[in-house]
Amino acid sequence: MKRTRVAGAVATVLALLAVAVGPAAAQPSENIGIISSLDSELLYVSAIIAVVVEATLIYTVVRYRNNDDPKPTQENRRLEITWTIATAIVLLFVGVAAYAALGSPLVGGVTAAQNPNAVEPAVTHDYPGAVGPPPERQEEIVEIEVTAQKYYWTFNYTETMENGNVSTMVSTSSSSGQPLVLPANTQVYLHVSSVDWLHAVHIPKLGLKQDAMPGKYNTITTELNDEAIGNSYQLYCAEYCGVGHSAMLGEVLVVSQEDYERFTENPEEFLANQ
Repeated sequence: MKRTRVAGAVATVLALLAVAVGPAAAQPSENIGIISSLDSELLYVSAIIAVVVEATLIYTVVRYRNNDDPKPTQENRRLEITWTIATAIVLLFVGVAAYAALGSPLVGGVTAAQNPNAVEPAVTHDYPGAVGPPPERQEEIVEIEVTAQKYYWTFNYTETMENGNVSTMVSTSSSSGQPLVLPANTQVYLHVSSVDWLHAVHIPKLGLKQDAMPGKYNTITTELNDEAIGNSYQLYCAEYCGVGHSAMLGEVLVVSQEDYERFTENPEEFLANQ
């Protein structure tokens, strides 16, 4: 009976570890891929620690269950130093892994320090904070303005003209049920701002989140994969902004680069056929 219980416990632990280390499903964006990879790394370490701790606990309970005359625990410097060092190693691993993920522009956002030679961003307001693409990639990177206001989103698909002025090719709004359209297999810069209050763009399944502040741009970037083409994702406001906060939703539609060009040429016709 005892062996059966032990075997069952071991089988359960092995099954949980097998699930934890199983191959991850293909991710729709590079952003969520980085976040999921970090989650997996932390899960693996946590699973190992949990197994060691539980095994030690079970062994101690079983080993000393019939001890009617236990001896008081004495100070053990070696043991104290060991668990202090082990804890420090675990925390150091978590810190380094998290820093590597948060330091990526795909997670922490695009900053001027990361892109010191950036060209002027294609934005329509004279707000600080927006960061343009590097000059060698200006033609291939898509820039979109995402503007928040109570209680909807406006999406401006802009381009920089030769004389330095910014032209809005297309403007859509979630207030009329129109989605944010993003092309796959190319890098996209989203310049996020607000006109009235603190809001936050949040697209959980794509790993995108950024504050939208009045009078200031925050630039985030993403690159969507083939798995995302043809799919729709929910856009939320992640900062409480008033009585209509829960209804401040939007849709994100991911399309191929060819379809994105068709969208910018005739958005109404393109969206009507979706």
